[in-house]
Amino acid sequence: MPRILLIDDHAMVREGFRRLLEEADGFEVVAEAGTPTEALAAVRDHAPDLALVDLSLGCEASGLVLLLQLHESYPDTRCVVLSMHDDPGLVVRALERGAKGYFSKAVAAEELIEGLRRVMKGERALSTDLAPPRAGSHDEASALTLRERETLRGLLSGLPPKVVAAALGISDKTLYRHRANLMEKLGARHPGELARIARERGLLVDPD
Repeated sequence: MPRILLIDDHAMVREGFRRLLEEADGFEVVAEAGTPTEALAAVRDHAPDLALVDLSLGCEASGLVLLLQLHESYPDTRCVVLSMHDDPGLVVRALERGAKGYFSKAVAAEELIEGLRRVMKGERALSTDLAPPRAGSHDEASALTLRERETLRGLLSGLPPKVVAAALGISDKTLYRHRANLMEKLGARHPGELARIARERGLLVDPD
């Protein structure tokens, strides 16, 4: 019987999926975690066969960072993303970081259960409401250049714009132009949304 770890920063969401899995035949939920730190400890202590990972994990590192940590440190635990985000580029990045499957939280319960069974058989599974990503490719929203990543880090560092611009060797005006370009590229309507998108998509993490 596959032993499962639920990773989500909302206790009510974890409870809902726990009930779903326990009502399904052949699954056992052995632990829950609300943060990446708790998740790593749970994998170490319980050695689950499968980890269901949300990508938005509050104030700590994103689920994408956690996926890579789990993939490198605990390769025997198969990770499946369960997220409200259905961006194709985000799906690609999750798969690159070791996820064996990706399901949106809007997927039907029966499809999720069947997908988890496929993953346990060694297959890769994606929910049918996702646009299938092209293997080995990134969409424009995820494929930031090294310079764009440096600029994004600076913009989200909390430092004064003049300090960030000086560190990048550009003028304040150029820095704001770069911010506008990044917002357009990532589909952010305002700076706050830019920060959220960057964290959720793991865009502050250096590529593998």
